[in-house]
Order: sequence, then structure tokens, then C-alpha cells
Amino acid sequence: MQMLELPYRVLEICTGDMGMAKYRMYDIETYMPSREGYCETHSASNLLDFQARRLNLRYRDEDRKVHYCISMNNTVVASPRIMIPLMELYQESDGSITIPNALRPYMQGREKIAAR
Repeated sequence: MQMLELPYRVLEICTGDMGMAKYRMYDIETYMPSREGYCETHSASNLLDFQARRLNLRYRDEDRKVHYCISMNNTVVASPRIMIPLMELYQESDGSITIPNALRPYMQGREKIAAR
């Protein structure tokens, strides 16, 4: 989010709003002008060993002791959701969209997406 230069905030979700498997959960919300506020674009949940126990997902440490893995569930970057703030916050008056510097290597070096 910092590399995309988008305004965002991180919320730690209270236990009453989390599912039973989650130990800790965070939402990342990005500012969207059309919604006049912040909306969730990412989430991250620590499940500790809940999911690993159900999957019987284990590993051995250097002493050959068996442990259950710790798992996380993350959306990383939800493409449809992040497109809204990218398009709204980088749109120019002529309708074109400036491509953030962090994304230009993936856009063949293009600086803008021109309006048609």
C-alpha cells in the first residue's frame, strides 16, 4: 500500500467479529473517494494451529519433535477491490489514469492508461 502511495488504514478486528477459527485478524482499508470513506481491500487472519490440526499438517523440528504448523489466511491484494482506489485516486482530469511507479515495471514501463 505504501508503494502504491494509496491512503490506507489497518484495523485490528475484535474477537466478536471474527470467525471461530481465527486467533487474530486485521483488515486493511483503502480510501475510496466515490464511497467517501475507507473500504476493505485486504484482510489477514492468524489461525494458529486450528486449520493445520484439521488438515493434519505437521512438521518435525531439528530434534525430530512433531509440531502442528501455524497457518494464516490472507487476501494479499484483492484485484477487483484495489482497482477502485487505484482508478479513482490516479485519474487525471482528461480521464486518463496515471500508473503508480510501483506498477510500471508490470505495465511495460507505461506511465498512463489513456482515456478513449
